[in-house]
Amino acid sequence: MIKKLAVFCGARPGEDPRYLAQARVLGRQLAANQIELVYGGGGYGLMGALANAVLDNGGQVTGVITTELAARGAGLPRLARQLVLPNMDRRKEKMMQLADGFLALPGGLGTLEEISQVCSWITIGDNQKPVAIYNYNHFYDELGHLMEKMNQQAFLEGEYLQSILFSTDLNQILTFMKDYRAPASRSYSVN
Repeated sequence: MIKKLAVFCGARPGEDPRYLAQARVLGRQLAANQIELVYGGGGYGLMGALANAVLDNGGQVTGVITTELAARGAGLPRLARQLVLPNMDRRKEKMMQLADGFLALPGGLGTLEEISQVCSWITIGDNQKPVAIYNYNHFYDELGHLMEKMNQQAFLEGEYLQSILFSTDLNQILTFMKDYRAPASRSYSVN
């Protein structure tokens, strides 16, 4: 059961206002399903819209932010639980510890780096938790195509490709996460 969901998303709003609107919808859905949001602690962009929507609808939020970003005023002041960690590696490590699953909304390079790490760690056995990509407005179509190409070119085994869900339906995502069974970690034969 997913009780805490880590969501990676942009600290910027993006050009299309539908991204902010969708982040708010997801925040309301998380609160309605009594799923605590674990996120990067920011108060701006999709991050802020998502966290504020969860809080505005009676949900729980844990922010995990770096010392540097907190000092620069990037945090969401209204958070009751804001963990401040020394660097991005520790931040991601803490988010991975706290969450029961991972979801990526649209975002930039930081979002891509975070979701790539939790996906890649499935292959080495360091992430046994489910990962979904919230492909709103086809934002992650090219990433899905790239992963398929990795599989076709024998760089990514099928079981790992199939262990990552691309969807825009929270009910489908939660069902996938509830039923998730992590694939075996990649093994290497010695010749």
